[in-house]
Amino acid sequence: MLNTRTNLKYSAVQNVSSSLNSLLADMIALYIKTKNFHWHVSGPHFRDYHLLLDDQAGQILASTDVIAERVRKLGETTLRSVGHVARLQRIFDNDADYVAPADMLAELREDNFQLAERLRETHALCDEHKDVATASLLEGWIDEAEGRAWFLLEATRPSRD
Repeated sequence: MLNTRTNLKYSAVQNVSSSLNSLLADMIALYIKTKNFHWHVSGPHFRDYHLLLDDQAGQILASTDVIAERVRKLGETTLRSVGHVARLQRIFDNDADYVAPADMLAELREDNFQLAERLRETHALCDEHKDVATASLLEGWIDEAEGRAWFLLEATRPSRD
């Protein structure tokens, strides 16, 4: 633990920081996967999917610095390398040479649903330790993950023409 001053108990700092670092690894993994699909999407809906995925990647990336800075405010260290991300991430990579656009969106939708669930788990941990500052940040990220999942779901629904 660093010499950063906080009035949270040592166990709270350890538990919340550990959970945040895992979330940070997931966010970085999801960002890279989203950009991968953004770069490689093709087909008749290329423009729409390309722009959607770019917007979503930007939203995910914006959260990463805030998560890392929260860990530092708590007095802990955060991720230091790609290897560290790989050890903690729970979002699976997709290195396939080709992924159909509908499969890309479905995979990202499920990843965002899983991320929202992990964000809720971390929120419960924050509630347990009375870390309202971290909990309030998590609430916004839960809404964003659910919003991304909703857009991905709606983009893959068959039309009712």
